[in-house]
Amino acid sequence: MRKVVIVVDAEVDETGEIIAASPTTAQMVSALKANSPTIGATAQTKPAKAGLQNQAEALPAAVNVQVVSTQWLIINKQLTSDNKLIWCPLTLNLPELDFPAQSVYNACRDVTGLRQLVEQLGYATGVGNFWLAVVLTAKGPLYGEVIGKDEASEGLKYRMPVHLSDSQRQPLYQLGYKLLQYLSAPPSVYLLQFGFSDQNLVFDRLLPFPAPSAIASIGIQKPDLFACHWHCLTRQPIYDLEIIASKL
Repeated sequence: MRKVVIVVDAEVDETGEIIAASPTTAQMVSALKANSPTIGATAQTKPAKAGLQNQAEALPAAVNVQVVSTQWLIINKQLTSDNKLIWCPLTLNLPELDFPAQSVYNACRDVTGLRQLVEQLGYATGVGNFWLAVVLTAKGPLYGEVIGKDEASEGLKYRMPVHLSDSQRQPLYQLGYKLLQYLSAPPSVYLLQFGFSDQNLVFDRLLPFPAPSAIASIGIQKPDLFACHWHCLTRQPIYDLEIIASKL
């Protein structure tokens, strides 16, 4: 049985239950756990086509999901040496781990350094309140709809999709592709946070996991971004990203 370790900035008890965390963090973990039984499921009847992972790489259906805090991880360092673990951090606040995305998490944590890199690629940087989801499969990226803050709601609530013109979307896709290539990013769901200044794209930061804004995809996008994340981490196929028509 393979083991998936979800790492959170929260207080977690010995059974893996979150006992002190923001409602958003708890909802993120719940969304990931809800998708965990699908690990290892394959679509055997569908023909192979571009953009899919090799179905032979899919894991057995049985997996064990453990939720740990960053503090627990620092204390229990022996866990980090197990190369059979599938790491699923939902925070940038990590100790050094031996997992494929460590260098990407380090780069994303250094917001200033990443902005300087993006400026070298020819893009402006600054503060933004939009997110582009890039579902990076083993065969290449799939781009989701843009997520924005829901200004009509109180608190940190988000809405999806935010409609952009083609002239706004193309530079965004190009930046996402270039940045993930430069970082040699492994399969995962990435959220590229951005804004606009005088209609020009402004890069803010990159998150290498489905962060709070990804909650907007639940019930709106099929598969939602948490299901996509499981599929990317476990090399399962993703055929398309679809906005549910009844929700538009």
